[in-house]
Amino acid sequence: MKVAKKAAKKKITRKEYTTSDIKLLKMHSKARTPVSKLAKLMKRSEGSLRQKALKLGIGLGHQR
Repeated sequence: MKVAKKAAKKKITRKEYTTSDIKLLKMHSKARTPVSKLAKLMKRSEGSLRQKALKLGIGLGHQR
C-alpha cells in the first residue's frame, strides 16, 4: 500500500518595506497605477501593498 506524501509547505519569508519602497508606493499611488501591475513591479502581493497603503493613509485601487 502506498502512503501519500504530504505537500511540503513553503516557508513564509517577510520582506521589510524600505524607504525607497514606500517612496515608490506613494509615487504610483499618485500616478494611479493599477495594483496588479504594481504588485508585479514590486514583487509583493496585492494584499500586502493594500495593507501598507492603508497604514500610510494613501489610496490604492478602489479605495480612492
